[in-house]
Amino acid sequence: MQRTSIPDATAPRARKSLGARLARAGRGVRWYVTTLMGDRAYDVYVTHLRAHHPEAEPLTERQFWRQRAREQDRNPGARCC
Repeated sequence: MQRTSIPDATAPRARKSLGARLARAGRGVRWYVTTLMGDRAYDVYVTHLRAHHPEAEPLTERQFWRQRAREQDRNPGARCC
């Protein structure tokens, strides 16, 4: 007796679910690395300023990074370089 193969209806859904989970994990890793490296610092600064000090004018991105570099030079703390 030969068995007939019935297509598994859950296979495409499982692949989609796996793909969605991998994409979500990738976005999470990207967020973590960019946050860890400080790439999002200006966005975080502007969001905080708008939420807690709406009357204040935010620094330009160039001003922000210059100020941050000066502050790190004055107070090196625990950074790698």
